[in-house]
Amino acid sequence: MEFVLLIFLPIAAALFIPSLYRSVKGIHTGWFVLFIPVLLFLYYTMFIGTTMDGGHAVSEMQWIPSLGISIVSYLDGLSLLFSLLITGIGALVVLYSIFYLDKTREKLGNFYVYLLIFMSAMLGVVQSDNVISLYLFWELTSISSFLLIGYWYTRDRSRFGALKSMMITVFGGLMMLGGFILLGIMGGSFSIRELIAQSSTFVGHEFFTLALVLILLGAFTKSAQFPFYIWLPDAMEAPTPVSAYLHSATMVKAGLYVVARFTPIFAASEVWIWLVTGIGLLTLFWGSFFAVKQTDLKAILAFSTVSQLGLIMSLLGAGAITFHSNEKMFTFAMFAAIFHLINHATFKGSLFMIAGIVDHETGTRDIRKLGGLMSIMPISFTVAFIGSMSMAGVPPFNGFLSKEMFLTAMLAIGNFELFNFDTWGILFPIVAWIASVFTFIYSCYFVFRTFAGKRKDEPLPVQPHEAPIGMLVSPMILASLVVTIFFIPNLVGKWLVKPAVTAIQPYQYSHPSEVAIHVSAWHGFDAPELWMTVAVILIGALLYLSLAKWQKFYAVQPNYLTLNALYDSTMLFSEKGMNRISRLYMTGLIRSYLIYTFAFLSILTIVVLFMKDAFVVDMDSFSDISTYGVINAIILLLAVAFVLLSKTRLSAIISLGAVGYSVALFFVIFKAPDLALTQLVIETISVALFLLAFQHLPKLSDHGETKPNKLLNAIIALGVGVTVTLVALSAHSTKLVDSISQYYKDTVKTEAGGGNIVNVILVDYRGFDTLFEIAVLAIAGFGIFSMIKLRLARKENTDENK
Repeated sequence: MEFVLLIFLPIAAALFIPSLYRSVKGIHTGWFVLFIPVLLFLYYTMFIGTTMDGGHAVSEMQWIPSLGISIVSYLDGLSLLFSLLITGIGALVVLYSIFYLDKTREKLGNFYVYLLIFMSAMLGVVQSDNVISLYLFWELTSISSFLLIGYWYTRDRSRFGALKSMMITVFGGLMMLGGFILLGIMGGSFSIRELIAQSSTFVGHEFFTLALVLILLGAFTKSAQFPFYIWLPDAMEAPTPVSAYLHSATMVKAGLYVVARFTPIFAASEVWIWLVTGIGLLTLFWGSFFAVKQTDLKAILAFSTVSQLGLIMSLLGAGAITFHSNEKMFTFAMFAAIFHLINHATFKGSLFMIAGIVDHETGTRDIRKLGGLMSIMPISFTVAFIGSMSMAGVPPFNGFLSKEMFLTAMLAIGNFELFNFDTWGILFPIVAWIASVFTFIYSCYFVFRTFAGKRKDEPLPVQPHEAPIGMLVSPMILASLVVTIFFIPNLVGKWLVKPAVTAIQPYQYSHPSEVAIHVSAWHGFDAPELWMTVAVILIGALLYLSLAKWQKFYAVQPNYLTLNALYDSTMLFSEKGMNRISRLYMTGLIRSYLIYTFAFLSILTIVVLFMKDAFVVDMDSFSDISTYGVINAIILLLAVAFVLLSKTRLSAIISLGAVGYSVALFFVIFKAPDLALTQLVIETISVALFLLAFQHLPKLSDHGETKPNKLLNAIIALGVGVTVTLVALSAHSTKLVDSISQYYKDTVKTEAGGGNIVNVILVDYRGFDTLFEIAVLAIAGFGIFSMIKLRLARKENTDENK
């Protein structure tokens, strides 16, 4: 079986979910959905042996082969790792949602359809070898996440968060598409593998840096990097299963995937290394600093996600230095990035689920109202403690291992003597250490302010109690992985991390076994990262204990000086500004809209003709002008003049008919009887229709137009006429390719079996075009018929009421 089809399995299953939801009332719809991610996860585990041996698997489905676009599922170490996260975490999230979402109150049919569409989209992103199909799935993640975030669409904040996330991520996606197109131009291919193979030739290309920046814009917006992170906290209005899935293991990791996948192409540029590492480190600091300010449990986790994504992004940037240095330390950074990506999915997924449990079992997520839940919810506290301490980088949890590796990589980059890292690079370990301190603070803030201390005097909306076991299974599994990975990191490294590193650094490694990195929790007393971690814990603990004394300083920053305020004011200004501009030109007169259209097209066309030096007139091939042609032209001009000078509708309609019949005579003169017949039929019908509706037409009026307005109309009309004439002369005189008319003449009988070339063109050569035109006419006919029926029905009701 072509496993590329498995990408679409969740979408195919989504087609049956609404009917299952409506027909099977006694069973939670999630049980039917659960087997999809479980099945996919088990299937993808079969490829672990292949990637461990340095191999890969490819499956292709043709899409638009004429343009070099196809859907190619490419499973190497990197894409397999993400596929396992998408399906594995997806299965746990579906299991969690079965107990979290009430089957009687929630529209589960909608929820699981959106979730399955998103799952397919993410699998398509990480497995696509073709950049165009990658972009297709990329935007599908934006659409499906919009639906998931706005699932509770009756809430204003849900709609606002969904729109905000879509606006920012779709903007980034469009920028990324531009980068992909530039890559295709540079490499002559849309295949990522082929682009990587010839990446050494891209560095000096004029589009290289532009493509780099555009692709990073897409990655930064999706992975909530500074300053685009502002959509992520607002996306917390989604149901907790959505937050646990999209914002810890899948959607926000898509940008990280793109950076990792395109590192072999762009790592040769110092711009790539500085942007990825610098923006990542800034995001890490910014997210960790402002996480302590939040009072909503999910908002704390949202900002912590921003900071952790920044950490991984900075490691990917540091790892890209291996393309310029043989120092093992930077391969160490790439290994740490992938390792922490796995660790983050485990501890952050469990923490989001615990936040949902607290909300579900107490009725609030406001940390100011919580406290003392440890004795009431001991299992939830244990899971929250494990996840929080892993996020803080405390042993014996997996986050400690990757946090140590992160500090080691930042120390190394501070001493890197290239691209000015030996000067400004000294700031990297300093910023990393400060951000780690705040990471420790917000981790303690999340778990201890919620579960430790005394119960608040104010009663909670719901009498707190431990969650049902079904809701606890998923976070308990993730928490157990947090602890297990700490003790078997090298097994995880061998199975998943090293194959992914080999895929990211194909020029350095041809086999995962060459990635000679051994993860250890102890590096000796002389290891600087050890003392950095000790300092993080000590200073972080002191700052946490004195949090009440300095947390108030966050209030110093006014709300209007925030990025959220900038986004809100930009959107508001855009809406009001566009309304104001619209009111300037939306006059309600069709002739005004025609003026805008004709003026723009005429100016644009004439400018293009000038730029392309297309004013070429070849009179040698012109047809001879007969006496009949001259007479008919005079009649045509007189008829047009009568239309313009008519004072009544009747004379204008008759004059317009004369114009049409004069054009038909030209077709007769130039021996085109089919066109002449068509023109005669159209003009006859048009005049007849005008006359039939004559009594319903308003009186002829100039709508109070002044002489300057009429002069403007005359200028635009003259400009359109001149433009059309110039285009016709240029098209006739400058033929870049041979006319297709000869092909029609040669094949009209042999290929199409017809005698009338015009009819054959309409029915055979342009059959689909004609079919669609007929369909449009049919739809218009149905619309008119419906309007007539409604009018008659309304008239009958009116008569009955009388």
